[in-house]
Amino acid sequence: MVKKFRSKVSYGLLIVVFGAFFGPLIPQVMEEGLQGKTLWGILILVVLFGFVLHLFFTTEYTIDGSVLKIKSGFFSYKPIEIASIKKVRASNSILSSPATSLDRIAVSYGQFDQVLLSPIDKIEFVAHLQKINPNIENEL
Repeated sequence: MVKKFRSKVSYGLLIVVFGAFFGPLIPQVMEEGLQGKTLWGILILVVLFGFVLHLFFTTEYTIDGSVLKIKSGFFSYKPIEIASIKKVRASNSILSSPATSLDRIAVSYGQFDQVLLSPIDKIEFVAHLQKINPNIENEL
């Protein structure tokens, strides 16, 4: 059975990313207006920000049989065998990860591996993982 979970989207985080992209251009736009190099810079940033939006709104986690698949936009991560997952705990880490919210869970698997995820319904997500691997330590 295949079960998909969408990532929770933090609009606050999205605003910070927006500010990081476009904030530095404000003084230049105030001084030069929307012309020449400034206009080209804004157009390039709009395209890049569109790519970021695509990543934010298409990140999902799929439980497919005994495997957890993680996809963010055009990127697919290495599948994780659910049998290798040892622990799931709450996390507010800001490390880069396929999680589009700071309301995250850390999934520890293998010997020393960990991935940060942000499913909308963390409790249901972990419950599905535990149906497949009841040995997962749940620290939510």
